[in-house]
Amino acid sequence: MTDSNELEKDLERFQAKFHTLKAEIQKAIVGYDDLLTDTLVAVFARGHILLEGVPGLGKTFLVQTLSRVMGLESGRIQCTPDLMPADILGTHIVNENEEGRRVMHFEKGPVFANLILVDEVNRATPKTQAALLEVMQEGSVTAGGETLILPKPFFVMATQNPMEMEGTYPLPEAQADRFLFKLRVPFPDKKTLIEISKRTSGFDSPELEKVISSDEIKEFQNIVSRVPIADHITDYAAQIILATHPEEKDHPGDVEKYVSYGASPRGMQALVRGARVICALDGRTTVSIEDVQRVALSSLRHRVILNFQGEAESKNIDALINEVIDSISTSVSA
Repeated sequence: MTDSNELEKDLERFQAKFHTLKAEIQKAIVGYDDLLTDTLVAVFARGHILLEGVPGLGKTFLVQTLSRVMGLESGRIQCTPDLMPADILGTHIVNENEEGRRVMHFEKGPVFANLILVDEVNRATPKTQAALLEVMQEGSVTAGGETLILPKPFFVMATQNPMEMEGTYPLPEAQADRFLFKLRVPFPDKKTLIEISKRTSGFDSPELEKVISSDEIKEFQNIVSRVPIADHITDYAAQIILATHPEEKDHPGDVEKYVSYGASPRGMQALVRGARVICALDGRTTVSIEDVQRVALSSLRHRVILNFQGEAESKNIDALINEVIDSISTSVSA
């Protein structure tokens, strides 16, 4: 069997498992079809997810449902202004051993799990937010000179309220950059609201089954990482990243007017990794420009930083990114 045929068969298995997983989640989650797809895309692209929306839209419930159907050990961190880094990572405590001597023991925090829900992350202070940096980037915790490795697979799914709401702290740019995707949770439409009321008016929760194991998750992550991407596609993705920087030559006028800092190299990684999963879901074995465009907003909206004028005029980041995409000629890249 050739490598190409083997990849096609692996991708068929991935498609089937993806749709089974999504259907199981939809037993509990009403609507949000695109949001569920993007969430699972980030999971198989080995990325952390930032969910933004006003309170009451089911962000926390989505993460809890995901952990149940994936059979992953979960940890929860409820962020408040008085939350300390030790509450997240763990701390050394003094215990007595069998001989009656006092010894230092590290009590692990909630981050030592596969799927970490960081609820209302922007209600924690910057000091506590920064405690997640090593966790998200390195998959480890350093305490007392010792480095402790977190279990695999490992995901951080954080929820946040819009910044204009009371009691919120902006995420540091370095912290936000660690999230592969930033997904916006929309307010449900009338049809969805009616369905929500029908499903939740009783007291019984839907019975959810575990449909994928941690070993399968890691296997499918490796499979989608093998989806080939041509040089002209990576070149196109790089053009998008560079066009978000005001100091570069080829960018729309609004970028120079409203943007302080453009997307980072991690934005490039997010475009490529996300596009590979989208391609795999479509049953193709070669990434297209449309796959890159499909994940552009999720990958870049938290990485493009507005300047003072952009903030003052409440410039829409998504519209700015779409303007960047429209300014790049796909014919040159093909």
